Amino acid sequence: MTASTDGPAGEDAPLALQDPEYREAVVDLLGAIAYGEISAFERLAEDAKLAPSLEDKVAIAGMAAREFGKVAGIHGRIAELGADPFAAMAPFREAIDRFHEHTAPSDWYEGLIKAYVGDALADDFYREIAAYLDATTRDLVVSSLEDSGHAAFVVDRVRAAIGADPRLGGRLALWGRRLMGEALTQAQRVAAERDALSALLAGGVDRPGLDLAAIGRMFARITERHAERMAELGLAH
Repeated sequence: MTASTDGPAGEDAPLALQDPEYREAVVDLLGAIAYGEISAFERLAEDAKLAPSLEDKVAIAGMAAREFGKVAGIHGRIAELGADPFAAMAPFREAIDRFHEHTAPSDWYEGLIKAYVGDALADDFYREIAAYLDATTRDLVVSSLEDSGHAAFVVDRVRAAIGADPRLGGRLALWGRRLMGEALTQAQRVAAERDALSALLAGGVDRPGLDLAAIGRMFARITERHAERMAELGLAH
């Protein structure tokens, strides 16, 4: 999946990181991603308890382990930038926890949709922002957002379930739309509340940024990718 085409990141990483506002924005972004990975680990571990088979339980547990395995690299980068990883994550805990409280799945299949669609929405948002980062940080962000095995597993299980009970499709389609709304609300709130992230999106004299039209296009791309994933799941209606 490619990142935003509205403006490439600057290639002079040392120069970019000399800007204290940019450095703060990078720490903010990495803190949000790190806490998101920890949260994903916790939710997948909970989902494993609902698994209908031992095979499913092991598959979900493996995904959880891979999510948690990404945290160390992000924490390492935050430390390299002179910040404390736990202090960097703290400002995002409430918003991310609130999102999960508002989108608690009621069963195994809603949990699968959330693990695939919900996490992918957040990942798309971070990929878009990564296009405006220095190369080292951008590569770390993109690698941390790589699929941990969710896609093929979830598509297989959800399509099989809908085939066995077509009525399930309608409920899961509504659930997917709810996740979309909650995720976009969270992303916009986080970007608006964190001055450093807002400054990153706005750009600077030597860094490209996003104007209102570009921000609109960014969220349009995220929405389109969400629709594509729902179609893959057989939930396009």
